[in-house]
This record gives sequence, structure tokens and C-alpha cells, in this order.
Amino acid sequence: MIVQSLDHFVLTTRDLDQCLAFYTGALGMTLERFGAGRIALRFGEQKINVHPPGYEASIKARRPTPGSLDLCFLAACPLEEVIARLQVHGVAIEEGPTLRTGARFAIRSVYVRDPDDNLIEISVPAEK
Repeated sequence: MIVQSLDHFVLTTRDLDQCLAFYTGALGMTLERFGAGRIALRFGEQKINVHPPGYEASIKARRPTPGSLDLCFLAACPLEEVIARLQVHGVAIEEGPTLRTGARFAIRSVYVRDPDDNLIEISVPAEK
């Protein structure tokens, strides 16, 4: 196997302020600024690089589009705490809790939308 793990991915957003509020507030990620005005959201050992409106990357996806991602994050706390935090931040749960098959084990998940309408799945191992 050549690929070992995910380092980062890029999220294209329509509204930088709403995007940062969702990922830092509701999901508890850490805002990081780097390079010449670059923005990232750090969680665990990974990060999301954020491309706000008008940002022109030197190399990028063929058609970067807000709302085209379908992501699954593993939570660092019980799913009940995730649900409570989402409620505090006014984030509606679209589906769940529900059982799913994850990359490494069975998971329990809830699904929400970020401000760009990306589908965000937040999961814990099924036995938790």
C-alpha cells in the first residue's frame, strides 16, 4: 500500500465566516492561519484547508464547488455529547443516530449539513 493516511483535504466555501463558525463552534476544530493568508481547520492529526470565495489556488480540483463534499468524522466523545453540542449550536440533525459501516469498524452516526450544504457524518464506534 502506498497511501497510509489522510493529511488534509480542501473545502471550498461560499461564506468564510459561517464556515469557520460551524467547524470551530459546532465541531470544535481549531482555526489555523498559515502561509500568505491561508486558512485551515485542525482536528486530531489532520486538517481541512479552506478556500473562501475568490481564492485562486495555483492547483486545485477541476471544479471546486461549495456543497459537494460528503464527509465522515470520528468523534472524540460519546455520540450523545455530539448531539448535545450540535443542539447548543442550533445545528439540525438530518438523520440518526443510525448504524453504519465505517472504514475500520461498525459506527453509530448522525448526519448534519454545514453552511455550504456539505453532508457531515459524525460517528463513534458502534459499541460506544
